Amino acid sequence: MRRITVKIGSNVLARDDGTLDVTRMSAIVDQIVALNRRGIEVIVVSSGAVASGRNELQIPAGDLDAVSERQLFSAVGQAKLMNRYFDFFRSNGSACGQVLTTKEFFTTRSHYRNQKRCMEVMLANGVVPVVNENDTISITELMFTDNDELSGLVAEMMSVDMLVILTSVDGIFDGDPTVPDAKLLREIAPDNDDFSKYATTKKSQFGRGGMTTKCKIAHRVAALGIPVVIANGKREDILLKLIDDPENTRCTRFLVPADAELKRKTYAKREIFVGCEVEKEIRSEHPRSIFSNDILRFGGEFFRDELVRIVDEKGKVIGFGKILCSSAELASAIENPAEEPLEVIPCDYLFFD
Repeated sequence: MRRITVKIGSNVLARDDGTLDVTRMSAIVDQIVALNRRGIEVIVVSSGAVASGRNELQIPAGDLDAVSERQLFSAVGQAKLMNRYFDFFRSNGSACGQVLTTKEFFTTRSHYRNQKRCMEVMLANGVVPVVNENDTISITELMFTDNDELSGLVAEMMSVDMLVILTSVDGIFDGDPTVPDAKLLREIAPDNDDFSKYATTKKSQFGRGGMTTKCKIAHRVAALGIPVVIANGKREDILLKLIDDPENTRCTRFLVPADAELKRKTYAKREIFVGCEVEKEIRSEHPRSIFSNDILRFGGEFFRDELVRIVDEKGKVIGFGKILCSSAELASAIENPAEEPLEVIPCDYLFFD
């Protein structure tokens, strides 16, 4: 284990009344510092800014629209949150730094490279990156679904050895986790992508995402060869136990497929896979565009306006196209399908041999 990403959910850092649980926050920082001293680099993706700001300002509900409220609370709360992190790391003889990002930064090559380079420099110099979405400038259409999505993108970008998603329950259950007879699912197989049976879309008290979102992100990241763990961030020394005693620690692990290494090599190629019916339609006398719901799967890291291969179901390259979205945007569109699918490659941007 060389490097991990730890996503800390809002409900882990907030008490029931919405105030910041500084005792829990301090305990998690202690664990991160302990892992650093063992030679394990940790990248933190932390929620809690909006909840912190909301509690600090106490503005009556309805006085602001949703976007203005989020911008205001995050502007105040992010400063409060980072001050706490800074003090806790410094008291342990360590340092942390703030990394604010937006979804757009994962869609353009220059932004992507710059933020990756920044975090690499921080880690090389013993500084723990604390990453969060820059809610003060993010607009609704370009916001991350939640910090689970952000943590998945960071884990992939930084080539980590494990992604840990800390929430307020022990993991994925086969029913309502508040019901006594609900059983914890210790492992999720790579071929299990139907989470509707046991994961809820209900959002957490202070966060934006539900367990279904966590499952989708975890499944996608595990498919790339990065093991994912969902665990209870309120349990004592949970990060240390996940590393030292994984078999006896309550959590849900998303297993990596056996052919993960092969898939990782495949993903290095910028390509999209389409079925035979789509192939006929895009190569017809009156071709149409390729949309997100046409794509069986895709590989590689790509950005807007780059050329990608168009591949059939058997792996044969049938053409090329200039793509209108990044791989991060395409993954989001496939995982969260909308009524209007995303146009990926316009018909005028298709090229065939």
